[in-house]
Amino acid sequence: MNLLVIDTSNHVLGVAIMKNDQVIGQIMTNLTKNHSVRLMPAIDKLMAEVGMRVEELDRIAVAKGPGSYTGVRIGLTTAKTLAWALGTPVVGVSSLEALSYQGRFFDGLVCPFFDARRGLVYTGIYEWEGGNITNPVPDQNTPFVNILEDLKEKGKSVLFLSPDVSAFKEQIIETMGELAVIPEGPYHITNPAHLGLASMTMEPDNIHGLAPNYLRLAEAEANWLKQQKEKESND
Repeated sequence: MNLLVIDTSNHVLGVAIMKNDQVIGQIMTNLTKNHSVRLMPAIDKLMAEVGMRVEELDRIAVAKGPGSYTGVRIGLTTAKTLAWALGTPVVGVSSLEALSYQGRFFDGLVCPFFDARRGLVYTGIYEWEGGNITNPVPDQNTPFVNILEDLKEKGKSVLFLSPDVSAFKEQIIETMGELAVIPEGPYHITNPAHLGLASMTMEPDNIHGLAPNYLRLAEAEANWLKQQKEKESND
């Protein structure tokens, strides 16, 4: 199976081409640059370097969020457009699940998270059992303190993975103590090949039904809904 992987859901831009479970080409950057300008050139460059035509792709995998509202839309729009034009199956993968693959050989719980501002995080709890990944606590948008307290009660070692870990490190250690495991920097960045591996066990999505998984409304949409409710209550 020839697989194209796309991840622009957060700060990192990642593109990979895999043949079954083997990576034959990959581009990753961790730069503050516009994903919308750089994604298609990265795909074109990688396809040329590995000597593969888009018509040879058997599947496209894409990170569907949570993460940056703009970044998630860029990746999904590109993946869905390619899939529709080529008649190729497309699979959307949780950005949190893809990051949790960095803890593939960790004996304990894995807590990937992204900063959602105002003390909130996008997170879920994952665990590896016999080579299979489970998601005992589904992805959600929640106060980080709540997740930490719940994890502390479980009494298990927890691997924390996040590109935003530095902003929460002190809070994690203060709450979790020796139960917290925080690795070096490179482990906090999603590898697009891991996203590809995750997608291989999933059924293809309906191209037109595949939507971003923001886990919360955009601020403008939330404000609009609030105004509508206030308007209705005043009528």
